[in-house]
Amino acid sequence: MSSRAMLSSGTAGPKQKKSRFAIGLKQWLTVLPFVVLGIAGTAVFVIYPMIKNIMISFQDFSIMPNAKNEWVGFENYIKIFQDPNDRFLVALRNTFLNVAATVPVNWFLAIFFAVLINQRFVKFKITFRTIYYLPIVTSWIIVALLFKYLFADGDGGFVNFILHKQLGIISEPISWRSNYWSAMIMIWLFHIWKTVGWGVVIYMAALQGVPRDLYEAADIDGAGGVQKFWKITVPLLKPITVFVIINLVNGAFGFFPQVYFITKGGPMDQTQVIPSLIYMQAFEQLKFGPASAMGVLMGIMVFLLTYSQMKKIGRQRMF
Repeated sequence: MSSRAMLSSGTAGPKQKKSRFAIGLKQWLTVLPFVVLGIAGTAVFVIYPMIKNIMISFQDFSIMPNAKNEWVGFENYIKIFQDPNDRFLVALRNTFLNVAATVPVNWFLAIFFAVLINQRFVKFKITFRTIYYLPIVTSWIIVALLFKYLFADGDGGFVNFILHKQLGIISEPISWRSNYWSAMIMIWLFHIWKTVGWGVVIYMAALQGVPRDLYEAADIDGAGGVQKFWKITVPLLKPITVFVIINLVNGAFGFFPQVYFITKGGPMDQTQVIPSLIYMQAFEQLKFGPASAMGVLMGIMVFLLTYSQMKKIGRQRMF
């Protein structure tokens, strides 16, 4: 090989690398004015509060002016596990119960209603889509007041009136918020009714891309509606299902208005979840250190739970 060829081959790499860097820098500077507000907002409202929360979890933090806020290490983390009432463990149990009870029901109702509305014989699809999505945009407080009326104690509550007076299924009215399981059922129904419309809209958009040829071939083979649902629709929408379930799990971990507006953690803090317990510890009892420690632990759990599922999305294709 000649010296000129060796020289050209030796200098091609750095020049090419430099040119790629220059191109990337130029592209970044081009889009920077359009994303700078988003970056600034993320830094101010996400990254800084997250770092500050981690710091507070290791401090004896006080909101009083000129407070020392001494570092106490893992003392706040130890305190939440040494609580004689085990409030954090109860909240942790309820949080996972919320996931187990609401996510499967929410997912099934979302895909079921989406498939039902997507049928050819159903008209006014946009109207049904709007009706299902209305609870999403309705205020949590308004929906909470509605559910408080529906599940009010005595025969004055609509549900008790129907079950006791009209149908005679129960021998006496249920005190929904005075018992643990009835209060939890009330919270779960509240959450499902409020959020199922989001999944319906997502699945309806995904169903537009499912090839009709597959259903027509299934009709020729004599497959019924249930078989087409489980053998064609569900498998083909698997990537969308992963996305929906991840968001449903995050929503179930983020229970706050569902508990705070309905039971406020009662009876005897038995329906507390981690977000509502964090709020009460921080803003009612002013225990910011333990509350921040709970927030850090919850963030770690959500990250570990969703990260493994997020990796699957990149490896899957729609059709």
